[in-house]
Amino acid sequence: MREITPVVKQLLIINILFFVGTQILQDKAYMYFALFPFNNPNFQIWQLLTHMFMHGGIMHIAFNMFALYSFGSMLESIWGNKKFLFFYISCGLGAGIMQNLINLYTGDIMTSAVGASGAIYGLLVAFAFMFPDAQLAMMFIPVPIKAKYFVPGILAIDLFLGIKGNSIFGGSGTGIAHFAHIGGALIGFIMMWYWKKNSFNNRRWN
Repeated sequence: MREITPVVKQLLIINILFFVGTQILQDKAYMYFALFPFNNPNFQIWQLLTHMFMHGGIMHIAFNMFALYSFGSMLESIWGNKKFLFFYISCGLGAGIMQNLINLYTGDIMTSAVGASGAIYGLLVAFAFMFPDAQLAMMFIPVPIKAKYFVPGILAIDLFLGIKGNSIFGGSGTGIAHFAHIGGALIGFIMMWYWKKNSFNNRRWN
């Protein structure tokens, strides 16, 4: 198994602590730390950060933390601690802002968002940039697909389902923040494109 890098390990611990605390405090935790729409009276600026450490259930956190471990440790080992943390937090913030901008556009002032998925999508984009020919697969896609096709493919599905208002798992209004995924991926793409264009290397983050 891949060794867990320092920042990924700390992020895993923080997410687990938030999850345990949420199980104890229940609605009180969600009220303070979930991301509410900008024009909801419960919105607080810190929620743009804290929402990415909150999760709605055991499977939600399990999938996200497995992805954080799988992709994050590899990227951190290449980039270093500071660059990786900056990238991860930036993607998570971008996810929250995108989701809330969509809420403003649609007039939704009630739906809150939780989860590290937006930041994880940023990691997926970074992985596809760096390892385009690596083979990736998901539970419901049994055939491995190259990252350069896999990541744009799941983003296209997310965008379609976000516009359509459905979930990739079926049904409608199931609470998946598709545009948060898109937001995290978009920030990840912009940062990777900028770093590649300007040849940002690890020495600039020491």
